[in-house]
Amino acid sequence: MERRTFLVAAATSALAACGAAEVRGFPTIAAALATLDALLKTPQRAHSGWPLPAVLEHAAQSVEFSLEGFPEVKSPLFHATVGAAAFALFDAKGSMHHSLTDPIPGAPAVGAASLEQAVARLQTALRDFEMHRGTLAQHFAYGALDHAQYTRAHLMHLANHWEEVVRG
Repeated sequence: MERRTFLVAAATSALAACGAAEVRGFPTIAAALATLDALLKTPQRAHSGWPLPAVLEHAAQSVEFSLEGFPEVKSPLFHATVGAAAFALFDAKGSMHHSLTDPIPGAPAVGAASLEQAVARLQTALRDFEMHRGTLAQHFAYGALDHAQYTRAHLMHLANHWEEVVRG
């Protein structure tokens, strides 16, 4: 197991040294907030998976949990190996890809909010996160992230889900 941990750590370090690409779709929290503002003026929907309000609630949960703590977390070994390698790869690419209908482990079900409620919840979560200067909770899969890394993780997560959003 030590050899695997070493190899993953080496690969993670190599990816991190490559530098991070701009997050595709949402390069900043301000860009995400502007898109959410526009969403209420221009009807859009998710074309598969969850309805759009559920997608936004799910994204809000992720941001809120980064401040409050995730309901379930992977082991420290997972964080140090698979989680660290996954985040390093996503960070280097500026995008992530994950199952778009998998809930956050242990999170309450999403889907009960209206579009307006879901937009407001995600906007509040993003603003609260942006203003936060204290310690952040460990990500359930990636482990400890600093504010800049978490910002990128949240933006990449939202951008990945946004690939399913279409006008009308």
